[in-house]
Amino acid sequence: MSVVTSGLSKDQQKKLHSLLGHVKLHLLYKASVHGFIAAAFHAHCDRQGPTVITAYNATGFVFGAYTSKDYTQCQEGISDERAFLYSIGAGEDKPLRVGGISGQCAFTDVSTGPNYGALVFLNEDKPQFLSNPGTGFVFQAAVMHGEDLALTEFEVYRVEGLGDLLAKPWRNIQWTAERRQQSMKAIRSYQSCIKTVHQARVLLVGPVGAGKSSFFNSINSAFRGNMTSQAIAGTAGKSVTTQFRTYTIKAGKGGEAVPLILCDTMGLEENADAGLDIEDLVNIYKGHVKDRYQFSPSAPLLESAPGYKKHVTLNDRIHCVVYVMDTCKVSLLTQKMLDKFAAIRKKTNQLGIPQILLMTKVDEACPLVAEDLKNVYRSVYIQRKARELSESLGIPLSCVLPVKNYSEELELDQDTDILLFTAVEQMLNYADSFFENQDIEDPEATDQLELYRSNSYQQPVLAERTEHNVV
Repeated sequence: MSVVTSGLSKDQQKKLHSLLGHVKLHLLYKASVHGFIAAAFHAHCDRQGPTVITAYNATGFVFGAYTSKDYTQCQEGISDERAFLYSIGAGEDKPLRVGGISGQCAFTDVSTGPNYGALVFLNEDKPQFLSNPGTGFVFQAAVMHGEDLALTEFEVYRVEGLGDLLAKPWRNIQWTAERRQQSMKAIRSYQSCIKTVHQARVLLVGPVGAGKSSFFNSINSAFRGNMTSQAIAGTAGKSVTTQFRTYTIKAGKGGEAVPLILCDTMGLEENADAGLDIEDLVNIYKGHVKDRYQFSPSAPLLESAPGYKKHVTLNDRIHCVVYVMDTCKVSLLTQKMLDKFAAIRKKTNQLGIPQILLMTKVDEACPLVAEDLKNVYRSVYIQRKARELSESLGIPLSCVLPVKNYSEELELDQDTDILLFTAVEQMLNYADSFFENQDIEDPEATDQLELYRSNSYQQPVLAERTEHNVV
């Protein structure tokens, strides 16, 4: 699965944002990957709402068109007062913005390449465009595109408004050093209600690049007191994690183990023959997969294989499943990926395992959160993405938790730790629900199980199930 990345430099992105306002750009189509043909453009860009075209030429210009309307191939002229053409010239301090001629259509919604009259892209299904200044828009060709009509790249982005900050946060978080210490203490002193289970086992599941391994590294760093990279993390197009791994977290270098085991797996991929196999996932749930088992892309783990653990106890099973999703890619989830999640959710529900969803990279998804992580529960955009994930994956909104992983930092951050610890506290709460729901029909077996329940069990006060005010 190819990684499709933007061709815009940071400076070009900044200048484009100055024209579009407070928005998030989602790359829908890249001609060098999907093809310089109109059919590919329409396959990826039709009915996507507001979009912006970025065209590149060898002269160094980045130029294109914005429309607030859908492409639908209705074969009619489309009026759009918000539409404009723009150009970001090499070495120019400010971008050029050209509004449409009053009373004229912004573009003709045809089945060929995007046709804005003055600029007609993907002409004849080739990496080229036509320039007709005065048709719908007035500009000087030399200033717009340097009169170089050949395209080196052509991209289309969906433009999504970010909104502002809510007057009240939709969840209440105490952003204090005391809160961080209380959370860390509660996690370290956690005890399950089953005497023989000393550590909650939590499985991280999610698409390639969502941040599963980075989440473990972040939790490990927060408890160690310095940056760590025990789990292999990266940004490759295929899963960096190819083994099943179980990670123990220690409080400080050489310190005692935290009563939590985080289990990492291969990333999910759209195709049935790629990424983590659902049958392998079920074996992990039941505790049959040994640590460091190497996943096979061709077939799930067999009972006769060396990596299969036949005799398992409650300690080996998964007590809570955590789905990990990249907030920046929520709107780009394909139906195939949603179907795969639905199949996984069905299996997980059948086994009675509680589930939580982590929204990673919230700082990359929303500039307001990047400026101040405390804005995470005041961001209209983050709340909207949480709702989208809740609805599309069928997970209650109360189970959706935004987090920020450590990625480029060299020092720990109090606010980042608070979000991470809040997520871990909820995992332990949900693991408790799993233990409490263990039901054995045989009365004698039930009595035997009760012997393993700790009579001296006193649950530390973890964060209460998060309350949320939906506005």
